[in-house]
Amino acid sequence: MTTMKNTVQLIGNLGADPELKEVGDKKTSVAKMTLATTDTYKKASGEKATETQWHNLVAWGKTAEIAGKYLQKGNRIAITGRLVNKSYEDKKGIKRYVTEIVVSDLLMLGDKPPDNKKK
Repeated sequence: MTTMKNTVQLIGNLGADPELKEVGDKKTSVAKMTLATTDTYKKASGEKATETQWHNLVAWGKTAEIAGKYLQKGNRIAITGRLVNKSYEDKKGIKRYVTEIVVSDLLMLGDKPPDNKKK
């Protein structure tokens, strides 16, 4: 039997500028981003419809640094990563669940970012 893999590939547009910060004793870079993907389909009536899904992305290390330096809201990107499910308790003690994609590969699509982009 073949090994099953947890792999996700998406192409979409960033919903906001990446949130870049450093964590831990070694000051590891982490970038959090939201990615919108849109699918078009035909309704039973024959009318075209679109559906947008929002995905939470997390990039670490060099990938996070590149995202923080070059990406901004609206940029079109392609990513490869893996799904990670997490749970936490909110301020009211209610258990919440979140699904994130941990980015392993990032490809910037479209126009070259302006020279004065960031920093």
